[in-house]
Amino acid sequence: MAKSNSVFFCKECGHESAKWMGQCPGCGMWNSFVEEKVSSTKKSAVIKRQEVASQITKLSDVSITTEDRNTTGIGELDRVLGGGIVKGCLCLVGGDPGIGKSTLLLQMCKNLVEKGQDVLYVSGEESVMQIKMRADRLGHFKGDLSLLSETSLETVMAAITTHKPQVVIIDSIQTMVSENVDSAPGSVSQVRETTASLMKVAKGYGISVFIVGHVTKEGVVAGPKVLEHMVDTVLYFEGDNQASYRILRANKNRFGSTNEIGVFQMEAEGLVEVTNPSEYMLDGKPEDAAGSVVTCTIEGTRTILIEVQALVCQTSFSLPRRTAAGTDYNRVNLLLAVLEKRMGMQLSGCDAYVNVAGGMKVSEPSLDLAIVAALMSSYKNRSVDCKTIVFGEVGLAGEIRAVGGALQRINEAVKLGFDTFIIPKANMKSVTALEGVKIYPIENIRQLSDII
Repeated sequence: MAKSNSVFFCKECGHESAKWMGQCPGCGMWNSFVEEKVSSTKKSAVIKRQEVASQITKLSDVSITTEDRNTTGIGELDRVLGGGIVKGCLCLVGGDPGIGKSTLLLQMCKNLVEKGQDVLYVSGEESVMQIKMRADRLGHFKGDLSLLSETSLETVMAAITTHKPQVVIIDSIQTMVSENVDSAPGSVSQVRETTASLMKVAKGYGISVFIVGHVTKEGVVAGPKVLEHMVDTVLYFEGDNQASYRILRANKNRFGSTNEIGVFQMEAEGLVEVTNPSEYMLDGKPEDAAGSVVTCTIEGTRTILIEVQALVCQTSFSLPRRTAAGTDYNRVNLLLAVLEKRMGMQLSGCDAYVNVAGGMKVSEPSLDLAIVAALMSSYKNRSVDCKTIVFGEVGLAGEIRAVGGALQRINEAVKLGFDTFIIPKANMKSVTALEGVKIYPIENIRQLSDII
């Protein structure tokens, strides 16, 4: 007989506890625990030996087949997915409200139905008329897209199993309600049950399912964190919804790399692909401005040039301010300490502001040398040549360490007209001489100061 128990879940991160707690030990939020009723049924632990033996498969007997990829017609999305949609995959698309999740998926549906594929769009937030109005803003649909405005999980499952489309969009997972769970929509139990049911349909019928998940202010999918472990792919939209740029990143991908990113720009007709992010990120860069340095970072297989800005000025407070936007705050403080100790720069009485222009969030160590160069340039009020690229990792002793893909970074920058490079000396053995290109290999930040 089923036994009913109560457990407590954190609304913000999904942390589970047997009793109510004032503060969540997982995310630190106060008063975020809610009670959920769960049913546990004792199952027999006796399994026949023949059944176990029939489930065991030798590794050498498993044949590998190439998964069937279905291209979406959106190059940036295909790049992040690893080449297209895999048959029977379950994909979570998360992001802040208004960032463009539903717009991207509707554009994907438009491309798929134009290729003659059967797609079902299920919305629990909008009526069929609202979806039609949004679709008209994206342009005329040449194919027929199946629409369903429903929040009942049982009704949605019946429609999927009867219709058997190739691709299903669930917008959003927090609005789906199962009659088998006695809890409010969007709760941990509801989202878990809904996702588990959709996963069975995706794997059993070979249907590709995309589910939209809202993101809380802490940056996690609302409800259970376990949702990310249940799906095959987790895609996140990043960027300020007031700005025009959008960055799509894969946090988890069982069928491809998690290092790829897709760059989009929000226009009146929807999301437009940015095929050359370097040119987009450097648009509007000031010339001969102190504290402005261009560096080259690698995201997956893509090389992107970005501008690092720094502003160092005398403080008006007893405790100087330190601000970092687009990079790690603690890393900036570390580099400021290295400059003060190894270069003798009196930064303890100065405010320091570091910004990665374009809205990119970069955590790669190669950004260190560009941050140091920008801080030096602003402190001494001397500009760095606008055709110079700086990259490398900086250690606590002021040494410059090698980074990966040096030649790839240089080749990408040369295409955009850059002709001077300041790189770690340890990378010179992997860099070939290029005509018309000046390369300055350095070992420590003192040599960097002499060059700039």
